[in-house]
Amino acid sequence: MWIAFTLLAAWFQSMRTAYQNSLSKQEGTLHATLARSLFGLPFVLVYGGFCYFLFGPLTTEISQTFYLIAGLGALAQILATYLMLYLFKQASFTSGTLFAKTEALLAALLAAAFLGDKLSWGAWLAIAIGVIGIGVLSFKHSHKKMQLLDKASLLGLASGFCFALTSVSAGYASSMLEGPVFTRAALTLAYVLALQSVLLWGIQIYQTKSLFIPFKKAFLLSNKVGCLSALGSIGWFTAFSLINPALVKTLGQIEVIGTLYYSKYRFKEALSKQEWIGGSLIILSVIIVALLG
Repeated sequence: MWIAFTLLAAWFQSMRTAYQNSLSKQEGTLHATLARSLFGLPFVLVYGGFCYFLFGPLTTEISQTFYLIAGLGALAQILATYLMLYLFKQASFTSGTLFAKTEALLAALLAAAFLGDKLSWGAWLAIAIGVIGIGVLSFKHSHKKMQLLDKASLLGLASGFCFALTSVSAGYASSMLEGPVFTRAALTLAYVLALQSVLLWGIQIYQTKSLFIPFKKAFLLSNKVGCLSALGSIGWFTAFSLINPALVKTLGQIEVIGTLYYSKYRFKEALSKQEWIGGSLIILSVIIVALLG
């Protein structure tokens, strides 16, 4: 089941990232970051209500630790999204997205270090191959021989780390709840999006001195970003609740197929040999984790 939710999440996220990139160029990075949570929240609340009546409510009270852990994930996702969108301005859409895919390895390390989760040799192999693919991309990106950690690489690694922290925090927070897995995942996601919306909306109000400014900026495009983000996040958070987040994110790297498509046909970017090789390695890592993870 987790594989199906992950594949759906990756598909919707690739579409959301493309629209979010367009929104960022049109209305700025802050609004593009806000749109995924503020405009996605209504869809998640409807989905949460559906899960409540169809699968049942939680069976225990929510602890303060849940709010703390989920809140940490919410903050990490804000920073991860902001860094990724900023990275698009420093690199191509393809490289910007794929650099952030180091989150699979980082999620595995975080889960092993703090949660005691263990992965099979096949999963570690898949993660390693995926990271090699990211390394191949970095050489194209720097335009300098044997230079790996240029500015864009560091931005990508920072974004990947924050996304990994989000994945592990979401999975752990959801596991602290008791009740149907779909209800647990929906409640966790709703809390994360609500907290993100309040924080980012507050920042935008402070900067613009306007309460309704989010609804005056590319309203239709913002709703597309929000809807696709909600659909993708529902898939991610449900998968996180079912299995180790590192496996979810490794399989989720199949999103690279959508990334290459949007890069070539939506943003008219020429794909280099390094991007094709790096992307192929990432796809190979996805196949391995699906078969052996």
